Amino acid sequence: MMILAVKNALSAIAPKLTYDVLIENQEDGTVKATLLSLPECQGLGANKEEALNNLIQLFQARKPEIVTLEIEPDKTEHPWLKFAGMHKDNPLFEEVIASMEEERNALDSQIEEGNTKFINEIEKELDEIEKELEELGVIGADDLMKAVYLTQRKLIKKNDGENSV
Repeated sequence: MMILAVKNALSAIAPKLTYDVLIENQEDGTVKATLLSLPECQGLGANKEEALNNLIQLFQARKPEIVTLEIEPDKTEHPWLKFAGMHKDNPLFEEVIASMEEERNALDSQIEEGNTKFINEIEKELDEIEKELEELGVIGADDLMKAVYLTQRKLIKKNDGENSV
């Protein structure tokens, strides 16, 4: 069952309401004003002002009332809620969870080990690059220069490997 709540938008002192109006010049020289939110509500006139005044009169003659409608949705159960607690009496549940945590921790350790190894290799390579640059007379090279040098060094090693085949 839906619950509806209707609130009157106008208080004792109603603020002016604003509407978007389409103004169109007609082939016969008249002007048509159309309330965009109610396309069937149109005013015609010899000029823009007259068309707007006719539109206002037509709209007010309808004695419109603007209300705010609040609709509360039906109370529905979350679709996954029926599965909550389904393993509470299963004696293997805690064992399965512990096994999952163990696997996750092992995987995390492998990832951390790989990251540490990678960082150590990069730091070692950067130290080597810094020494090589110092041997070439370049002291205090910034990271960009080291990266460019590293890229060139890798290309040279790759080309040397291909040329020796």
